[in-house]
Amino acid sequence: MPAARRAFSRQAHTLSNRSPIPDSTSPSRTAQAAGRWLTRVLFVLLLLAFAGGEQAALFSGLNARLGDVLLRWHAIDRQPPADIVLIDIDQASLDAPEMLELAGNWPWPRATHGELVEFIGSARPAAIAFDLIFSEPDLFRPGSDAVLSQAILTNQALLPLVIAGDGQATPLRDLPAGIGARPGPVADPQAALPLIAPKAIDPTAWQTGLINFLADDDQIGRRYWIDYPHRGWTLPSLPRRIAEQSGWAVPARDAIALHWYGHPFQRYSYHEVFLSALRSNGTPPDLKGKIVIIGAAAPGLHDLRPTPLGATTPGPEILATAVANLRDDDWLRPVPAAWNLALGISGMLLVALAFTRRPNPVAIAGALALFSAVVAGSTWLLLDRNIQWMPFSALLAIWLTLALAATASYLRERRQRDQAIQMFARFLDPNVVRSLTDEGRLAQAEASASREITVLFSDIRGFTTISESRPPEEVVRLLNRYFDMQVAAIFEQGGTLDKFIGDAIMAFWNAPLDEPDHAVKAVRAALAMSDSLARFRDSLGDSDARFDIGIGVHTGPAVVGFLGASQRLDYTAIGDTVNLASRIEGETKGVARILVSQATRDACGNVFDFIDHGEVTVKGRHQPVRLFEPRERT
Repeated sequence: MPAARRAFSRQAHTLSNRSPIPDSTSPSRTAQAAGRWLTRVLFVLLLLAFAGGEQAALFSGLNARLGDVLLRWHAIDRQPPADIVLIDIDQASLDAPEMLELAGNWPWPRATHGELVEFIGSARPAAIAFDLIFSEPDLFRPGSDAVLSQAILTNQALLPLVIAGDGQATPLRDLPAGIGARPGPVADPQAALPLIAPKAIDPTAWQTGLINFLADDDQIGRRYWIDYPHRGWTLPSLPRRIAEQSGWAVPARDAIALHWYGHPFQRYSYHEVFLSALRSNGTPPDLKGKIVIIGAAAPGLHDLRPTPLGATTPGPEILATAVANLRDDDWLRPVPAAWNLALGISGMLLVALAFTRRPNPVAIAGALALFSAVVAGSTWLLLDRNIQWMPFSALLAIWLTLALAATASYLRERRQRDQAIQMFARFLDPNVVRSLTDEGRLAQAEASASREITVLFSDIRGFTTISESRPPEEVVRLLNRYFDMQVAAIFEQGGTLDKFIGDAIMAFWNAPLDEPDHAVKAVRAALAMSDSLARFRDSLGDSDARFDIGIGVHTGPAVVGFLGASQRLDYTAIGDTVNLASRIEGETKGVARILVSQATRDACGNVFDFIDHGEVTVKGRHQPVRLFEPRERT
């Protein structure tokens, strides 16, 4: 073999062995396995975080905040009952000139409140309750305290009680009966609490109830005490005392979740009612059978609390909401935490299972969005039945699972795309390689299978002339340029480049992608290769005019797939069809540049004109083969 031909053979061998396909122990496969395990570990950690976090209130902040938004929207259409009335010590009452003249600056004399209670008591309300603390006697006006005490006793008005954050603790067994402290079966006789009691009022008039603000961990008030438990004792709340006085049923629970109203309670300004009481012809508002709550609403009196309705909800408004909820059995029943746990875990598992089937992530996201909307709508409808469901942490966990699975799916598809490019870039046009990354097509392409293909063999004639007249390096450059042109013609028609065999080219059509007109494309590629040869030969000059090629094309069944050893695989076709195509290429010498078999000619139909060159007997076959020379139809 001349030196130039040997140099070219080495070059062709290098081309045919470029980018070997990784086996199951290659780094890419190892990375894929590591990626799968990492995804599974992250999913298990997310599952455990949700399951443990749901029980440990890790997600309670999310549920509470979004639950507040839902409650606020739902409250817009909720009207408070008309028979619960607020008498507000508002800013207008504090600033009214008449009040400044009669009662002075705040705090007003207790007799002022006593006169108000006597006045509104004449309207025969169902209950009167103060949301004001009368914790210290008026040492300068003791008669004023006595007026209020008598008014409270006469009208059975209820007074507030507050558990202080610190201070001297009072043994619960020593409290007056009006406090309402009740020992349970296992009550601690030494139990004590620091209480702020209405000491300015005669204890014989005490009918007290707790008004302590019940805040959750985020300092938002969403509930109200019914019974405050302490070491086997219970202290009743003010709503419970109103319920007991009015004969309502009281649920056996420590607290209730408040169902808020989006509209204000009926209210009267304190100074208007009080000034009416001082007139000889003054008449109280229509309060018959109503519950009256007297409390501070002015911003300067600091009885403003954060609730789902806002950061500055007046204390009397919160108390009135608790009383209305309790009276109308309108308080919220929270759904058990097990519901959220079941929803979250089942949803996470379903999403993970769905992604094992490799569906479209957008379709799963759309289905999950629809499911989330249904769940959110259900929470809204349940509020109409006083059932509070806050599934937002469960939905978040499911969406996080979707994000994890979608990311893993994207990375898997990315690895598959890279693997496809690595596997097929040697054989196919880059556009065809990219199309292999479509869902399901890569696995189909990788699988070895028998299918009908059209095989093309091309070999060079007159190579010796070139190799003897030029240096080996120049020969390699020229032939590389020639192969670039020929391979471009194959790729342009969607062919798969099988291999370079010395100075020969083998290609086939209809694998790995289905090509219904594969025979037509193969013949077109052969004609394009013939045209490329003419241009290439013109560039060589007259000295290399004998440079020519022979092309054989045959259509038939063959086994196509990755074949070889575990460390070295080639995507190739094997079978009699391949052998016959090679034999047909050998018959082109002295006959025609391109010859195709009867099978290829029949598969092309009337697309081309064919010149019949008769039958020949090729090596390895007993039956003669009829050969045709294709021409572009004119």
